Amino acid sequence: MRTIYCGELNVSHLDEEVTVCGWVHRRRDHGGVIFVDLRDHRGLVQVVFDPDTPDVFRTAERIRNEYVLQVTGRVRKRPEGTINEDLPTGHVEVLGLELNVLNAAETPPFQLDDDVQDETRLRYRYIDLRRPEMQEKLRLRARITRTLRNWLDDRGFVDIETPILTRSTPEGARDYLVPSRTHAGEFFALPQSPQLFKQMLMMGGMDRYYQIARCFRDEDLRADRQPEFTQLDIETAFLDEDSIMTIMESMVRDLFASVLDVQLPDPFPRMSYAESMERFGTDRPDLRIPLELVDLGDVMKEVEFKVFAGPANDPKGRVAALRVPGGGEISRKDIDDYTRYVGKYGARGLAYIKVNDLAAGRDGLQSPILKFLPDNVVEAIVSRTGVEDGDLIFFGADRASVVNESLGALRVRLGHDRGMVQGDWKPLWIVDFPMFERDEKNNRWMALHHPFTAPNVEDSAALEENPGTSLSRAYDMVVNGTELGGGSIRIHRTDIQQAVFRLLDIGEQEARDKFGFLLDALNFGCPPHGGIAFGLDRLVMLMAGANSIREVMAFPKTQTAACPLTDAPSAVATGQLIELGIHLRKPPEVED
Repeated sequence: MRTIYCGELNVSHLDEEVTVCGWVHRRRDHGGVIFVDLRDHRGLVQVVFDPDTPDVFRTAERIRNEYVLQVTGRVRKRPEGTINEDLPTGHVEVLGLELNVLNAAETPPFQLDDDVQDETRLRYRYIDLRRPEMQEKLRLRARITRTLRNWLDDRGFVDIETPILTRSTPEGARDYLVPSRTHAGEFFALPQSPQLFKQMLMMGGMDRYYQIARCFRDEDLRADRQPEFTQLDIETAFLDEDSIMTIMESMVRDLFASVLDVQLPDPFPRMSYAESMERFGTDRPDLRIPLELVDLGDVMKEVEFKVFAGPANDPKGRVAALRVPGGGEISRKDIDDYTRYVGKYGARGLAYIKVNDLAAGRDGLQSPILKFLPDNVVEAIVSRTGVEDGDLIFFGADRASVVNESLGALRVRLGHDRGMVQGDWKPLWIVDFPMFERDEKNNRWMALHHPFTAPNVEDSAALEENPGTSLSRAYDMVVNGTELGGGSIRIHRTDIQQAVFRLLDIGEQEARDKFGFLLDALNFGCPPHGGIAFGLDRLVMLMAGANSIREVMAFPKTQTAACPLTDAPSAVATGQLIELGIHLRKPPEVED
């Protein structure tokens, strides 16, 4: 239907007769001459229709934006003064000699260069996808995926698919359930990850596996989460964590060099979970921002100010400071805005000290809390934070989790607000994670990663004696504050796996019911093995410079896990429910 793409035309095609196809990006009628910017996925070209071809001109008069056209014409040079240097095709135009309207479009709900709400963009996603920036992101995604596949194929990894309809197993989020027609009253679950299957592939002797895997989690959504998402899933046998991390960071370095022409450091730095939480309040720190939390718990234990003394004397509390160089210029209004911001993370306030003149001692400091702090404490704060004239110090005092989340988030926001982001790419590994975290509400241990992560001890008795201090053999790759991938060495011994289940309050019968196939497999020659899963959507989002994974997915869901395009989820016919043995109960009425 066409002889060349719109965006490929240039002065080398002058005087050639060409046929192009595409969408009307813009139509302009200049008093007897009609100009059409015709668009395809390679770019735009200007097409000119004049009255010398009356039938063609009459057709051109009725076309509108987003009509789909086939145009045959002659390539000519644009007249002087009309050249568009911003377009690759800006030196030429096509004089339209034949025009075929392939599809007449209704007036679209928005123009491609309009700033419209996400809901509208998703409802008319087929129009939104016509935008060049959306097409560029999806092509980048395809290139990233192709590069990763080729890299892994070249190094002996085997691409193996695992089931989508599987058994419900606890992996940290709610399962999406699928009723079985042939097994009445029973359900499949969509996989949250291929975790157990890839472990059994190692038990099956496959040695090196990978998969571009679709995963499903029924959880609260945010910018980097979707109910269905894509992982680059990887597993290897007979390799320890150092070997796996070395291979994986080599893959990511080669990916960035190939796709973005970016050279990442070799090797990536490594940081323990404990150090990361202490310095940055998070296990996915953005190292481009040169701000760090400073612990003040020991300094605040004896002060009479209970806001600080309470958390300082609580084993589960924390008092920390965040120095902001030059922050003395931050207005009280902005401080109030930051106070409301940290409130989203559970902080009940945001104390601060402005440093006007260090040489003047207390008189050179400005803060409502100074009257509660003795001189030796003020001196310790100044010394430990290393403040200078013109700086500001923010404080967090609460449960450690609240302080870490609130000051960690504030650190990132301040870094962006104040233009403190340094460099383009800062990757690192986070290692030495705790094996378990305590669920105080339910008085039980929870696996920090998943229940198949290996501890750093070989003795099951030692693990059960000290679960709170046990570390795991887990590792996360973090780039610019985004967790790109997480993995671990897996448990390959039945006694260790059973000990972990006991610590997680999973009884013997429950373990047998849910994981009997895995426990059996561990008894039939399981090799030491480990792997990692990269969030492909997050990786593409980061490399594309997008703000949300919705921007790099063709048909994403909204934050309520709905699809405005297809109106999914939706009701189904009663006959379908009867066939599945499902009866829907009416939701309880809400009383006023």
